[in-house]
Amino acid sequence: MSSLVTQIGRLRSLLRRRGQRREDAEDLVQEAFLRLQVYCNEGNVVRSPDAFLARTAFNLAVNARQARHSHLYVSDAVEDLPLVDLGPGPEEVLAAEQCLQKLTAILDEQSRRTREIFFMHRLHGLSYAQIAEHFDVSVSAVEKHIAKAMAVLGPQMYREMQRS
Repeated sequence: MSSLVTQIGRLRSLLRRRGQRREDAEDLVQEAFLRLQVYCNEGNVVRSPDAFLARTAFNLAVNARQARHSHLYVSDAVEDLPLVDLGPGPEEVLAAEQCLQKLTAILDEQSRRTREIFFMHRLHGLSYAQIAEHFDVSVSAVEKHIAKAMAVLGPQMYREMQRS
């Protein structure tokens, strides 16, 4: 009897270490013992009941995990799944291009370097430090170019928005 209690405790402990909740581990151990009993009642011989129980409990745990997560998977073939285009629509692309043209036209009145620094930062996402390294200038110089561009763009863009 004590070996049975030991076996149950060992199986519970193994399942708990593999991520099973206490209640689920209890259920899996009971199911494993039930399957051992059914297997033996069918006239089969088990040479190593401990190994049979452990393997059965682990397999049941895998099956239970798959069943809990089965709703996350689709059984359709990848080719049959609908594709969703998350890119911008034609109107958004046109509006962005028009906005970029306006920004470029406004910044064309400034120095070439100010325009390049502004676009490197705002369009290409480069940091001030990366831009400073690219042009071999200080970060402070990059900040001044950005501030200059913003000082020119701010009032111009405000007037554009008022007209719209």
